[in-house]
Amino acid sequence: MKKYSLLLFLLLKSTSLFALSDTLTIHQDEVKLINKNFFTELADPKGKLTFKDILASTQFTTRNSDLPILTVSNSVIWLKVILRNKTPQPFIPISINASVIDRFDLYFSDAMNGHMAHLSAGINGKGSFAPKANMINCIVLPDSVRTVYMRIQSNVPNIIPIEFTSADKYIQRYSSKNIAFGIFMGIVIIMALYNLLLYFIVNDRSYLYYVSYILFLGLTQAFTRGYGSDLVSPVIYNNYLVAFSRIFLWLSIMLFVTEFLQIKSQNKKIYGFIIGLALLFVAPVLFLVATSFNIAFSLLTVLSSFGSVSLLAIGIWLYAKGYKPAKFFMLGWFLFLVSVIISAARSKGWVPYNEFTADIILFTSTIELVVFSIALADKINFYRAQINDSQFLALKIARENERLITEQNIILESKVLERTKELLVSNENLTHLVENLQEAQAQLIETEKMASLGQLTAGIAHEINNPINFVKSNVKPLKLDLDEVFALLDKYALLESQPGNTDLATDIATYKKQIDVDFIKNEIAELLAGIEDGASRTAEIIQSLRAFSRTDEVELKLTDINKTILNTLVILRSSIPHYIEITPVLNKLPLLNCYPGKINQVFMNIIQ
Repeated sequence: MKKYSLLLFLLLKSTSLFALSDTLTIHQDEVKLINKNFFTELADPKGKLTFKDILASTQFTTRNSDLPILTVSNSVIWLKVILRNKTPQPFIPISINASVIDRFDLYFSDAMNGHMAHLSAGINGKGSFAPKANMINCIVLPDSVRTVYMRIQSNVPNIIPIEFTSADKYIQRYSSKNIAFGIFMGIVIIMALYNLLLYFIVNDRSYLYYVSYILFLGLTQAFTRGYGSDLVSPVIYNNYLVAFSRIFLWLSIMLFVTEFLQIKSQNKKIYGFIIGLALLFVAPVLFLVATSFNIAFSLLTVLSSFGSVSLLAIGIWLYAKGYKPAKFFMLGWFLFLVSVIISAARSKGWVPYNEFTADIILFTSTIELVVFSIALADKINFYRAQINDSQFLALKIARENERLITEQNIILESKVLERTKELLVSNENLTHLVENLQEAQAQLIETEKMASLGQLTAGIAHEINNPINFVKSNVKPLKLDLDEVFALLDKYALLESQPGNTDLATDIATYKKQIDVDFIKNEIAELLAGIEDGASRTAEIIQSLRAFSRTDEVELKLTDINKTILNTLVILRSSIPHYIEITPVLNKLPLLNCYPGKINQVFMNIIQ
């Protein structure tokens, strides 16, 4: 019989009608985090149940999860707790740790006064920046027991960590949490100012985006902990400021990552993916505008997790491709990703709630800020190494040029010495030898000039080759036409010697019709015109090249600047891209007294 009674009791206990919980006992200097052993729960999806409804309800049940949880479909829950006070104070502080809570109310029946008692979570004073104290001093006399009912409301799906603390212990813990968060915000402000200073020194936008990321990270953590909640209404604070701080945090993260890792230049597809990811954060804004706050916060959690994994994968891929600055980013972002995953899992009840998991984002964010600052400093070293390499290469090239010039000078000096010896041997050839020296010097200068025009040589050759080929291609058909004309003339000459030869006259008429004299006449004229045009173009190019061969002249001459510009355009015609059209618009200018060859070189440099 006892077995059946026990079995019946267990069966009834598992139903909602007989949901029971253990008594929660609080001793002096003790803190207890509520778990499923100490509370029963009643969902209030519409948020319309009153305390009288709750007292009459038999629907309180125990949860499978260790802590109370607010979900997308249920933004209001009621908790029932049997509380025993073993402290000397006549009250027990009940507080909710860092969570976005819209409302926290406590109800119990006051047997002494014979009516219901209702307490709401207090605030620190109108206009205070200190965090809203999601805390209620529950009146429980020492060594007594009281059944309390807690109503918790929030549009942010999350677990609800509720602590029952002795009075002295609560003050100590509240102060230590504020100090810890103050240290974190101090680090945030210092890192923001430090990197802002580096931005003005280095002028790299990565630092500016990093500063925005630091500031939004600090704001997000401050809003999550309720700092500044008394400055605006709870609806605006919890539903909009908290959400928008997270949205702008992720936008600043993506700006920083895009600029720091040079995504746009590294890979266009990845850059497009990040742009698309940033646009996805518009969706939570739309739900916020539609006042679907639960969905907006749930979507933010999903996007944050997906974005964290995506950015880490991008950093790993870039580092594998040889972009070294990505190594510190991978380390810092991996820590942040771990904290986001643990925080999301904790909010779902998959990871135990404790002091470490509650503030894991603070810990990892602090380390991440330091690692990202090291990454930016390493990026400066990376740029410095690139500059040193380029300077070393430039120095090497300069030394090689110096060596070549020295060798050329030695060669030139040896030639001058040879010429001088020849002058000493034969005085009668003095003038001739001096001319040879001048010619050799002119050739050396011309060689240096042509070296600077090396990339134009192929184009100029092509420019000259085109009209020459045109002339050459016209010569053969011109020769064939002339041969036919000469053959016709020979037949006419033979007819003159045989005036009565009718067969010959008929043959001449037939041949004349066959070769089409009018066609040959027109063709010869066209071929000669083509040859003349090719010769003119060749002469124009040669004339322009001749103007560029006088850089060694030491005499000032009157020069037509317009003609000089046109000659330069002829030389550069082959090197001008096909999509650029140059139309000279020249004014009438007087002749300029100058060095023509050097002026040509000036215009070439300017146009190039």
